[in-house]
Amino acid sequence: MSTEALFTRRTDSYARFIRFVAYRQGLRRYFLQSPLLAAGQRILDAGCGTGALSLALAEALQRRELMPGEMHAFDLTRTMLDRFREEMAGRPGLNVKTAQANVLGLDGLPSGWTKYDLIVSASMLEYVPKDRLASALAGLRGLLAPGGNFVLFITKNNWLMRPMIGRWWSANLYDAGELSAAFGQAGFDRHVFGVFPPAARHLSAWGHIVEAS
Repeated sequence: MSTEALFTRRTDSYARFIRFVAYRQGLRRYFLQSPLLAAGQRILDAGCGTGALSLALAEALQRRELMPGEMHAFDLTRTMLDRFREEMAGRPGLNVKTAQANVLGLDGLPSGWTKYDLIVSASMLEYVPKDRLASALAGLRGLLAPGGNFVLFITKNNWLMRPMIGRWWSANLYDAGELSAAFGQAGFDRHVFGVFPPAARHLSAWGHIVEAS
């Protein structure tokens, strides 16, 4: 089954699953203490799904009294984008422009979607073939403005995630060495592994955080 077909069928299940594990809240807590956020940033959410990461970012910016610049988000699956747009409709003042696109075909993004100060991605690059991960990362790096940063949240390869995410959600899983190699091949000058704050430490069992520039 293709990734698009999987998430078209499981949009509701995915929304329930991330709500159960308090995914958005954990992402928000990470950004509440992140030094990478600043006022006026142009931000892209790559593989936004139902919008958990974009919403977490917007909430963190608001709480820190940082006014964002333009916020854009894309995803492969239309039903996921529709769910995100429904969520935004109930949040006056939240304006994230969305588009349907494939991370392996970024030339399909709207004209002008480039030169981002911050690109974020959560639970999306697991669905790129492993031998194309570096290419996907390089494509996203090409959308950064000079001095821009990229933050990736991606599933760990461990005994807990193999059945839960690897088999149930048909995802690729990664260890730190694989990710370091891919970021190097993608041309990033620097990358470090971040950690979830104590209040969201349960998500550390799930995934890696990689901050790259």
